[in-house]
Amino acid sequence: MSNQYRQWQPTLLIKATAVLHVIVLLIWLVMPEKWPWLLAIIIANHILITAIGLWPRSHALGPNWTQLPPAARIRNEIALTIDDGPDPLVTPLVLDLLDHYGIKATFFCIAEKAELYPALCRDIVQRGHNVENHSQQHRHYFSLLGYTGIKNEIQKAQDTLTNITGQRPLFFRAPAGLRNPFLDPVLTHLELKLATWSVRGFDTRINNAKRVETKLLAGLKAGAILLMHDGNAARTSHGTPIIIDVLPNLFNAAKTHNLHFVTLRQAQM
Repeated sequence: MSNQYRQWQPTLLIKATAVLHVIVLLIWLVMPEKWPWLLAIIIANHILITAIGLWPRSHALGPNWTQLPPAARIRNEIALTIDDGPDPLVTPLVLDLLDHYGIKATFFCIAEKAELYPALCRDIVQRGHNVENHSQQHRHYFSLLGYTGIKNEIQKAQDTLTNITGQRPLFFRAPAGLRNPFLDPVLTHLELKLATWSVRGFDTRINNAKRVETKLLAGLKAGAILLMHDGNAARTSHGTPIIIDVLPNLFNAAKTHNLHFVTLRQAQM
């Protein structure tokens, strides 16, 4: 596979970690009696890396789209990203709303769900939106996998989504945004870009549409990447998916602020 995007380069944190391990090893060879202190140093380093992996918007483990590129921000562009679908009940309602307002969105789909509803996944693309990679199975322990496990999970999703939609994903979003140092070299190899978000409404947990809307509007500015869910969507007391209640007001607010919705792919232009 040609690596047209970039060659993998370890971040400063990863380089520092490698150097630290070498220094600790050399000290242990010379002064083995210091092993408790040396072990404590290594454990502290790994705790730090783990903590950073639990911070979805961090850039310390590799490049990460937490907002749109500068050119897109200058154009007053924002992106709506929708996770955890496709869902046979919610996704069609979302697509109809997007059509009504003339909005294009980015759908981070779980490949196993796409296999269950391939026609719905193709409909997303046929309506002018993009389907991107949200892993094959959306495992909650994704960030605990090693290099091979992460590569297999993402590669399988790439193959599944490409075969269903005819559109190769260009972006990846980790389950719950959690990751480890193995993710960036895998994404580089597969020519994928990591995308998280600028602001989220926690619409899988909060069943109050106004609260979700308030969280999203607080981060509504040029370059923002908004996160919502069609899969696992919370519902109001009337049974309406939160995303369906929130989107109209979100679209109107963006229009008032002269902000234009684009897909992540369009934002690269």
